[in-house]
Amino acid sequence: MSDAHDEHESAIKTPKQLIVAILAGFLVPIIAIVLLVQFVSNDKKVGAGSSALTPEATAARISPVADQGFTFKDASGPKTLQAGETVYKTICAACHDAGAAGSPKFGDAGAWGPRIAQGYDKLVANAIGGIRAMPAKGGNPDLDDIEVARAVVHMANAGGAKFKEPEVKAAAPAAASAEASAK
Repeated sequence: MSDAHDEHESAIKTPKQLIVAILAGFLVPIIAIVLLVQFVSNDKKVGAGSSALTPEATAARISPVADQGFTFKDASGPKTLQAGETVYKTICAACHDAGAAGSPKFGDAGAWGPRIAQGYDKLVANAIGGIRAMPAKGGNPDLDDIEVARAVVHMANAGGAKFKEPEVKAAAPAAASAEASAK
C-alpha cells in the first residue's frame, strides 16, 4: 500500500485538546446567542425616579394617534370656503412654483400676460375644467368653483392682472325655505 494513508493527522493530539475543543464548540455559539439577545433587547429601560411613569407620560403614550394634529370635519356641516392664497399654497403651488408641464410660474408677468388677455372668465373656466396637462380643479375635485376662482385671481394678480376676487352668492331661497320648514 501507499504511504498516503498515514499522512492524515488531526489537529487534536491530546485528550486535553479534545476537551477544550468540545467546550469551545458549545460555549462559543451560546455566548454569541446571549450577546445577540442583549443587543436586540437593549432599549431604554424605565427605572425608579424616572418621569416616564407619571400619569401624564402614560396618558401621552396611550393616547390615540388620531388625536395628534388632526381636526375632524362634519361631512354634513356647512362647507367653509378657502381663500385663494390657501388654495394656491396647498394645490396649485406644486406645479406653478416650478413651472411644471408648461404651467405659468407664480408672479411671472411674461407668462401670465397672454392668459390674462383671454379674460377672467376664460381663465376660471380653464382652471375648473382643466387644460392641457392641468387636471380639472388642479386635481382636487373637492374644491368648490369659488375656491378655484379665488386661486386663479390670486395667481393672475401676482402676474399683473387686476381681477376682483369673486364673492360668494347668497344661499338659494329654496334652502332658506327648507330650513324654515324644518323648525
